[in-house]
Amino acid sequence: MHKLMYTNTSQYVSNRDGVFYYIRRVPHDVRQHYAFSRISFSVRTKSQRSAARAASSVTQRLEDYWLGLRLQQMDIPAIHLVKADDVGDNSPLLLDAAEMYLKTKGKTDKTFVRTARRNAAYVAKVLGNKPITSYATSEAAKFRDWCFEQGMSLNTVKLVFTAVRSIINLTMREHGITGTNAFSGTFMPDKSDASPRPPIPNETLKLIQKHKCRRRLTLT
Repeated sequence: MHKLMYTNTSQYVSNRDGVFYYIRRVPHDVRQHYAFSRISFSVRTKSQRSAARAASSVTQRLEDYWLGLRLQQMDIPAIHLVKADDVGDNSPLLLDAAEMYLKTKGKTDKTFVRTARRNAAYVAKVLGNKPITSYATSEAAKFRDWCFEQGMSLNTVKLVFTAVRSIINLTMREHGITGTNAFSGTFMPDKSDASPRPPIPNETLKLIQKHKCRRRLTLT
């Protein structure tokens, strides 16, 4: 039988077979951030006093965290009066993000490193080396058009966008950055620029087969 203790210093503590657990329901207004509606974990002690102290610390940290989530959901008062240029974007610059990406990936392959840096440099050249969440979708479309103007094939442009998306997505995840990736979902026209490979002529196939037969006879 699990007994919950509700005192001033030991809320949300349950004794299970002599070990104390912290158990608490996630408030409804922040539940969308959790996979489950209830928090439950061991505080790793069999002492009621130690469990109470641990529960008090956990409760305070949770309350502070939930307050931060609630503040993020609130509209900023009088935000319409703030000049657009004064709203700062603290996300890393794209070229810095590319270096963070390579460091996180831990890749040492020279081709991989060179390609990632080159693709980020393309964007910086065309759109400027800006904070990664400040690029607009219209700028991503402009960059796509520039790539085609340089004579890149559709497949090459897709590879460039995949690399840039990966750099931005990983940097945002690793650093807890909220925002949008302007290079996600960029429309790619259906270009038929990939030249089809012509079939091998029958005469060539016969010569290849004849050469193989001669080689087998020589080996035997």
